[in-house]
Amino acid sequence: MRTLEEVQATLQIAKLQDEDLQKTIQCLFFGENVSSGDYCLMELDDTLCKHIEAGQSLVIRGDVEERAVLCSGDKTYDLKIADTSNLLLFLPEGRTPDQLTNSQESAHVVHTQIWGFCNSYWELKKHRPKLKKLKNVLMENPYEGPALGGQQDNTGNRYTLQDLLNRIQSSEEELKTHLETINACQIDGYWRVLDFDYEMKLLGHITQLVDSESWSFDKVPLQTSLEELAPLEPKEMIEHCLDCYGKRFTENDNVFYALHEDKVCRGTALLLLQNAVKFNLREFQEVWQQSVPEGMSTRLDQLKSLALVDRASRPETICLLRLEDLSEETLERFNQLFALRGKWTEDDITPYIQDLCGEKQTTGALLTKYARSSMQNGIKVFNSRRPVAT
Repeated sequence: MRTLEEVQATLQIAKLQDEDLQKTIQCLFFGENVSSGDYCLMELDDTLCKHIEAGQSLVIRGDVEERAVLCSGDKTYDLKIADTSNLLLFLPEGRTPDQLTNSQESAHVVHTQIWGFCNSYWELKKHRPKLKKLKNVLMENPYEGPALGGQQDNTGNRYTLQDLLNRIQSSEEELKTHLETINACQIDGYWRVLDFDYEMKLLGHITQLVDSESWSFDKVPLQTSLEELAPLEPKEMIEHCLDCYGKRFTENDNVFYALHEDKVCRGTALLLLQNAVKFNLREFQEVWQQSVPEGMSTRLDQLKSLALVDRASRPETICLLRLEDLSEETLERFNQLFALRGKWTEDDITPYIQDLCGEKQTTGALLTKYARSSMQNGIKVFNSRRPVAT
């Protein structure tokens, strides 16, 4: 450890004046067996610092083959190693200039131990949670309805919320929100998604009941629906389907649901499109309208991010193209889209890239970065900036 005389001699060599420095001189020294691998440093913004100071935790998530992410209770961050040319020292007992005292008249030395050092740190960047895997995991064992004839329910690959948090790269709040988005529900303590055919079967029971009782789609009584349909399906499944396709409200202490026209029409369209590669657009629109409950109107704008219309073909066609089937990675997503179609209008491509936008980012900015624009028959279209393998 350096003495005061050694420090003053060093200052003279460096041509520094005593009066320009603090009275308290902090000398650093390495402890025994200090290694660069002992500690990792992480750069936190104000929000995450307050999160930690409040006693809350941060969790690193990701399977072995995945790149790790850091999650707070409601946000997800990418972890990236940032190298620095300066040596970063870990000083638990170190003091900043404003913490040093200048009350003493003469200079004096304090010694601070270096506990660790490194040439890099973890840099955090807020990122979209990686939620595509959630639907894939739950689809390993979709719920197809109650077991019949004494058969046992399939108990394989069922997940609690904690199981999902251990596997999905997302904060808990973001994961819960997406569970609601994909119409998942808890059955016997496990999160499940309904088999699509079973979901449509439930919806069919509800719409047929509404039709037979001459109810308004804007006011479907919950209790009566459960009583009427209980012989056909479990009450909790009927109520779950109403939650998925309607909005719950209370009137005079009675619970009602207003069925959402767009969701019902969208579900019906998916049922029609899932078994066809391409559909004649005019014929599809006729069959689609005939398939939805009477009083509801089908519109192509209900199918954004679900189906793609080809106006250039003769006759015009429509095919299934679900956003959830595309990559979560921006560059790969654009490659997939341009492999499907060489030129896109902004209206057609926007539903398939909107979820890629970060904070304060627009689809226009994404298109500028990943696509090239041109005019075709007076309409602005976008194509890939690089050759795409088809």
